[in-house]
Amino acid sequence: MAIPLINSVVSWFLKKRIHDMELFMKHPQELQNNLLMDMIRFARHTEVGKKYGFADMKSYRDFADRVPLGNYNDVQDDIERCKNGENNILWPTPIKWFAMSSGTTSSRSKFIPVSQESLEDCHYAAAKDLLCMYLNNNPNSKLFRGKGLRLGGSKKLDKIAGTSAGDLSSILIDNMPFWADYSSTPGNEIALMPDWETKMPAIVRETINEKVTSLAGVPSWMMVLLNNVLETTGKNNILEVWPDMEVFFHGGVSFDPYVDQYKKLLPDDKIKYYETYNASEGFFAIQDSNDNKELLLMLDYGIFYEFIPMKTYGKPDEKIITLDQVEVGENYVIIITTNGGLWRYKIGDTVRFTSKAPYHIKVTGRTKHHINVFGEELIIENAEAALKKTMKEVPCSIKDYTVAPIFMQGKEKGAHEWMIEFDHKPTDLQKFARTLDQELQQVNSDYEAKRADNITLTELKIHDASPDLFYNWLKEKDKLGGQHKIPRLSNSRDYMEELLRLQSQIQA
Repeated sequence: MAIPLINSVVSWFLKKRIHDMELFMKHPQELQNNLLMDMIRFARHTEVGKKYGFADMKSYRDFADRVPLGNYNDVQDDIERCKNGENNILWPTPIKWFAMSSGTTSSRSKFIPVSQESLEDCHYAAAKDLLCMYLNNNPNSKLFRGKGLRLGGSKKLDKIAGTSAGDLSSILIDNMPFWADYSSTPGNEIALMPDWETKMPAIVRETINEKVTSLAGVPSWMMVLLNNVLETTGKNNILEVWPDMEVFFHGGVSFDPYVDQYKKLLPDDKIKYYETYNASEGFFAIQDSNDNKELLLMLDYGIFYEFIPMKTYGKPDEKIITLDQVEVGENYVIIITTNGGLWRYKIGDTVRFTSKAPYHIKVTGRTKHHINVFGEELIIENAEAALKKTMKEVPCSIKDYTVAPIFMQGKEKGAHEWMIEFDHKPTDLQKFARTLDQELQQVNSDYEAKRADNITLTELKIHDASPDLFYNWLKEKDKLGGQHKIPRLSNSRDYMEELLRLQSQIQA
């Protein structure tokens, strides 16, 4: 397709879509309520619809009173039946694809149903909206004069009873519309290769001679790829390889720890960084301006939102609210009902609203990825903020990290134990540890209270991880590449003990 034709099509779509987004910004709760009732009517003859009486539901209150909150364990048996080819259980249309959850919280994979509706009206719609927002904010962009380098999952799509299961990214690539495939690199054969360590050099070989104008992927794994590109080409930075590069679309993990490293890889202030918030269960929010890192909550992708204030989560007075009841600055657990057949599903993420007109959010962490052993309520957002300030005061850069509690034993006080793999180490690790501990107290008053006079917690402990420790740990778990992430915070010591064991073996 010629560039002028692409630009004219994009321009038409952009104007139409901006108008649609303005509508859901003006009437958010009305749109959400209509969407919910449409999904309820559509699914009234499914097994779940009959179980909860969708046919005579008249309002959100009926829905909330009859349908309980659930997690993956609650729907696993029904999903297994769908995978084995049974239809009309969770959703009226046949579900052909199942996105394998790439979380590291369990060795057992989760299989999230991906319907035709969620594929088209959520995931692919979001990809088009991401381009729409970027081009609206950058009218002089030359994005379509080159290709987008996509870094997807490494799992093979395995056929099961006429259905397919694999990483969400592999499902999206395998079903990608022609307009997206035309402008992407590497080709499907390489993009869907199952073995990460074979796939990496293949991507490098195919892409280094392409005209690449954008990148898309998880920051940690994209950095591995870009460093491989530099090693292969002998260049000093990525712009010497791809001088037309203009934007990196990223998601999956916080970008804050990687900012300085990407500035070295892409040494041009004109490079844009656009964040997305998506998961196997759906695509939720998109950065909608060049400089503001807050994410616009997308309300017309076939996802109905409910929220639990984090301060009541898991407690007897747990409260469930709708979008119109949220408050700016509060931390919430997300509950989703989707056009993929998930009903009042606890995805496990937490967000903080930064505005309500329109609704903007920041992802603050995971309900499972926090530390609250001593009442300190440490979340990922706190850890990232403290690290960012510490790296400015004690110059260094961080490749990966995880944190676990040191439990009280006898008269021994508790503490937090950090395993950090530095890209560039601080000259004084003890000063780094002291500074980080102080910054955590600044961003989290509960941590500060527990640290006061060492009443409950003593100063944090840091391990300087061996090079590629986290890479080797993921490799050991068969979780290399794509969407797999390092668990940042944990209430248990399971990850830390495994890493300490591996570190000891490497250093032996």
